[in-house]
Amino acid sequence: MFFRKLPGVSASGMGLRLSQKFIFLLFLSGLVTLCFGALFFLSDSARIKRIFLPRAESQTPAVEPDTTAKQHSKKSDKSHDHFKEITPAKAVTSAKIKVISQKSSPTSEKKDAEKLTVKKQEDQNESKRPPPVKPRYAVSKPVEQEMERETVSSKKGKHGSPFDYEKFRQCLQKPILGVENGQPSDPQTRERREKVKEMMKFSWDNYKTYAWGKNELQPLTRNGHVGNMFGGLRGASIVDSLDTLYIMGMLEEFEEAKSWVEKELDMNSNGEASLFEVNIRYVGGLLSAYYLTGEEVFKKKAIELGEKLLPVFNTPTGIPRGVINLGSGTSWSWGWASAGSSILAEFGTLHLEFVHLTEVTGNPTYSEKVMNIRNVLNKIEKPHGLYPNFLSPVTGNWVQHHVSIGGLGDSFYEYLIKSYLMSDKRDEQAKKMYYDALEAIETNLVQKSPGGLTYIAEWRGGVLDHKMGHLACFSGGMIGIGADDGEPEQRKHHMDLAAEITHTCHESYARTATKLGPEAFRFDSGVEATATRMSDRYYILRPEVVESYMYMWRLTHDPKYREWGWEAIQALEKYCRVDKGFTGIRDVYTTSPSPDNMQQSFFLAETLKYLYLLFSDDDLLPLDDWVFNTEAHPLPVIRTECMQGVEAGKIQQQQ
Repeated sequence: MFFRKLPGVSASGMGLRLSQKFIFLLFLSGLVTLCFGALFFLSDSARIKRIFLPRAESQTPAVEPDTTAKQHSKKSDKSHDHFKEITPAKAVTSAKIKVISQKSSPTSEKKDAEKLTVKKQEDQNESKRPPPVKPRYAVSKPVEQEMERETVSSKKGKHGSPFDYEKFRQCLQKPILGVENGQPSDPQTRERREKVKEMMKFSWDNYKTYAWGKNELQPLTRNGHVGNMFGGLRGASIVDSLDTLYIMGMLEEFEEAKSWVEKELDMNSNGEASLFEVNIRYVGGLLSAYYLTGEEVFKKKAIELGEKLLPVFNTPTGIPRGVINLGSGTSWSWGWASAGSSILAEFGTLHLEFVHLTEVTGNPTYSEKVMNIRNVLNKIEKPHGLYPNFLSPVTGNWVQHHVSIGGLGDSFYEYLIKSYLMSDKRDEQAKKMYYDALEAIETNLVQKSPGGLTYIAEWRGGVLDHKMGHLACFSGGMIGIGADDGEPEQRKHHMDLAAEITHTCHESYARTATKLGPEAFRFDSGVEATATRMSDRYYILRPEVVESYMYMWRLTHDPKYREWGWEAIQALEKYCRVDKGFTGIRDVYTTSPSPDNMQQSFFLAETLKYLYLLFSDDDLLPLDDWVFNTEAHPLPVIRTECMQGVEAGKIQQQQ
């Protein structure tokens, strides 16, 4: 105890004389004064001073966001808000503190000036340091996904540079729209082409009036239809119509559609989407519009959507499932698909679009994903050389042996030959797979009816089902465009086969009361090219038959194909046109069919486009430069050597 150290003073401090008390108090006050005064000579950082004395300056900390967060916000306005979601400790760590000082004495001002000099040096050193890495937990999930997408986009492919649209145009062999926009010289043909254009304008105007921004028009009820096939995406008819409007010279309508895509097409949906439908309609439609016009907005939207589809390939085999949530990236198989299998026509109908996504981004990921599908298919055994419709994305094995060139299988074969053509005839793997498959189809599925009609039956575990669907009628055109590149001794045979199948499909139209074809027709029980079941008697504005007419006209110039196309136009006008658009019908075998109240988006994308091209000169979208995806969206032939040659030529000119 302090008191015990003083002579004559008890521990309790009791019993002191007055003089002793005075001396003690005087000594104690002097000691306190000395100690307290010494505090002023200590440095500002001394802890004892901070305890006993308030600071001479008032500190008002103000948090200034660090520059790293600002740099991230430049990538996306939405990302900026997410980067504010930082834990308090992290916010203090990554922030700069401003100190607002009050007036002080000259001595303190000098000290403050010295401190400010040190502070500036510290700030300069801080600015030279690399930005701090934000911890994973400090960034919200939407921002993580955005950063991952930007990482995917930043990858460089074989070209190592952004896509050069000007260079691409120079590598086309002919003008995109021909010399005179494909205008035929024959007055009758020109008149029929104008009729198709009028049908397109009628369809478009009513869609715009009653269903703008929705996916499809319901012309009888005069409203729009959204459905659940596109995962929350809207405007399917707009995107599907872009290239049709442009090709037909409907430029005012095209600009309306472009404006909607730019301002209203929102990819941030969170619904269940068909991988197949989103790819062929949206990705294909946007890529086509970009290649035709060079408008960057279409490329940007196509890439944005393509990135959202990439998670669907995250399966043990890399074979994608059929349904994807565009928001979360989770995918699953259709509930009706056998044992959770993937569908041949769905995972086999990605190649054209994904190869072109690689072309416009320089990112090889897209083409690698679809090439892996090919590799998986090449490794597994195929019954009699045929490709069944159902494949497990987990094991990579066939689930059941049902083979069809119609629904569930159709466009897989189409994309093989078109991949070969689109590669400037360099994709030898696609070529071999196509001709091997065609040989197996001819051996096992192609049949001749007693009446002399050639058709392609379906195959169910070795048993033929003598049925051909409307969807299979594309095969006439497919076999036709592939005829020249097969074995020389097979070329004439393949052209004959293409003509025979196209003729059979025409017969399925000619044998109905409406002159429009049923969804499926059979060759049994004494009937040929006729639907025998009520469930097969409908027509929903499908394009496959007129698609084959167009190809066969281009390949042969046989006038019957244009005549058959005109028959289809007249039938559409008579039985499918209503006051506010076009609609499918429920029974093609009656002259008073009931409508289904749906103007399908593919009617504008495919049916009317193919009819317009049928009555146009061949230099409108020439087949030497373009292939059509399965939604009739034209995609260009990729001429790698030409693109590199143009670049080399430019370098030489600069030198």
